[in-house]
Amino acid sequence: MSTNWRISSFCGALLAAYFIPAWTSIAFQIMESPIRGLYERPSVSIGFFIGDHLHLSGIASVRVAWLLALVRITTVAFFALYLVLLSLRSVRERGGGDETLGMALALGSALSFVSMLAASVVGEAEALRLHATELLMLLGIGIVLLVEGAAPRAAEARDEVETSVPAGGLSLQQP
Repeated sequence: MSTNWRISSFCGALLAAYFIPAWTSIAFQIMESPIRGLYERPSVSIGFFIGDHLHLSGIASVRVAWLLALVRITTVAFFALYLVLLSLRSVRERGGGDETLGMALALGSALSFVSMLAASVVGEAEALRLHATELLMLLGIGIVLLVEGAAPRAAEARDEVETSVPAGGLSLQQP
């Protein structure tokens, strides 16, 4: 049995398994038909917000929809790259994919937070629950990644302190 899986690696893989198909289908719906895709359940809060509060024209709404699809596809690409890096044992043991997972978490968290705020402003309760759940998943894995990344550095610092003390007694007198 393989023992080189860290908790953040496993959780990141599970998170990628959710976000890659879900956000890819949403982004492709927006690419296929920007306005209709913008007003479907996962993006409806942003669609209502830009229509009701920002009073954007039709072409500006299409541009916002394309920007939303671009952010979703970029996040999916970072998750996919993380899974590729995770499949390499040497990279997984060193935590080399943590940067790509961190970028996916940052982009996804920013988009989910903005969508959650827009949903709360326009009163879309179901969209608010969806974006709050996604945000909590992303932030939870981010916290695990930070805590797990800090533990090896603290152990390395402790090992350096123990090896820097000489074996004999320390004397303040010069010979």
